[in-house]
Amino acid sequence: MIIAEVVRSGFVESVHHGSVFTTAGSRGDVTTPIFPRSSNKPLQTVGMLRAGLVPRDEADLALISGSHFGEALHVRRVREILDAAGLTEDALRCPVSLPLNEESRDAWLRAGGGAERVLMNCSGKHAGMLATCVANGWPVESYLDPKHPLQVAITEALADLAGEPITATGVDGCGAPVLALSLTGLARAFERLVAAEPGTPERRVADEMRAHPELVAGTGADDTVLMAAVPGLLAKGGAEGVVAAAVPGRGAIAIKIDDGGMRARTPVLLKELRRLGVDAPQIAELVLGGGEPVGEIRAVS
Repeated sequence: MIIAEVVRSGFVESVHHGSVFTTAGSRGDVTTPIFPRSSNKPLQTVGMLRAGLVPRDEADLALISGSHFGEALHVRRVREILDAAGLTEDALRCPVSLPLNEESRDAWLRAGGGAERVLMNCSGKHAGMLATCVANGWPVESYLDPKHPLQVAITEALADLAGEPITATGVDGCGAPVLALSLTGLARAFERLVAAEPGTPERRVADEMRAHPELVAGTGADDTVLMAAVPGLLAKGGAEGVVAAAVPGRGAIAIKIDDGGMRARTPVLLKELRRLGVDAPQIAELVLGGGEPVGEIRAVS
């Protein structure tokens, strides 16, 4: 079903199909499993904590659960997580990358730097996985193998949080296993995080992400901007047009854009937050013509 449209100069130029689960009423297919991609990260972090991860700094949980933009504060913290575990950047198995943040990328290149694993937006998650392995005495070289004790523990945690079995396992863009969940299960898991008792692994992840949204993504990123603006909001986007969110006492949301278009996620999320009675900020996804705004991507009821 159509859930967003692209309007240029008052004319509907394109549309995005997708599905939306919310506690206020769902639309589309919310029961077939999808790969939530990085929207799974907060749930994976819960799995790490349940498996024995002891963060050197509680705020590290926000970075481990995030898709950081490679800014200096992110890179420094990834290195500190590895150092505390007695590891170096060579232990990371995520691909090499440059910072997603444009200013950080330009500064890095001007200083003569090149693509590195520590700059990859998933390096925080990978550092957390490695630290969990060290805490348990598990092999670090094979930490991405779906049969590794770490990944088995994470899989069990996701199934528990979502209240449904994991029916498919793939390889995410960062090389780690990506586990399939339905939009219903994904939203259920996010709601469990924000509703959990203080001090539990679930609540610790939710609290640190909301307290440190700058570590979850980066300057100007939608996840960071939204969590900084909306009290109590937990939000995490994923590749291929996925985003999940929850607000205590209001409910949860999970969205999948069928064609993987990232531009439609935030307009739909904002509309669904308002449907739940949340005072969400205005974040326009503009359509440009001649370098000037001539339209927008807007959610369709």
